Amino acid sequence: MIQELWETIRWLLGSGVDPQTRTLWQVTLRAIVAYLGALAMVRLGDKRLLGRFSVFDTVLAVILGSMVSRAINGSAPLVGTLGAGLALVTLHWFFAEIAFHIEQFGALLKGSARILIKDGEIRWNAMHRSGITETDLAEVLRLRGKLSNPAEVQMACLERSGEVSVIPRKHEPRAVVEVAVEAGVQTVRIEL
Repeated sequence: MIQELWETIRWLLGSGVDPQTRTLWQVTLRAIVAYLGALAMVRLGDKRLLGRFSVFDTVLAVILGSMVSRAINGSAPLVGTLGAGLALVTLHWFFAEIAFHIEQFGALLKGSARILIKDGEIRWNAMHRSGITETDLAEVLRLRGKLSNPAEVQMACLERSGEVSVIPRKHEPRAVVEVAVEAGVQTVRIEL
């Protein structure tokens, strides 16, 4: 009974046959099974794979994509591929747990942020190591910080995700001028 069911599933998925002889329905069913398996693996991988990627997350996403495509086209066994994908997601989760508890492991695995501007001063060595030009930095300041001058930046960091975060300097409030207006005055002109 179980053997017959297993053979039916193998036939439906086109397992054990030359990939060139699989029917459209077999390839479609393989794609559906691979999609559902990949969806389950990404959900097990938690929200990290759905947010902004670090290199750590990108490597897993690329490998999973490659594995699933091979499972769909039949150049790799479907069940074995899904099992290997589950093993990689588990390893990814395990490494993320270790990185959470051991900061040095997290820095080794995921990298660390690099300060590009501190108190309005550009750190040219960090810019050079990061491969970020002055033009790139100016663009980021305009887009992220709505700033045009590095002197207006308290801190700008190249984050582990590859994005640049910008924290503007706090500005002292301008002097407040109180003006008394007499009854009947309609226009007050103030030039600063």
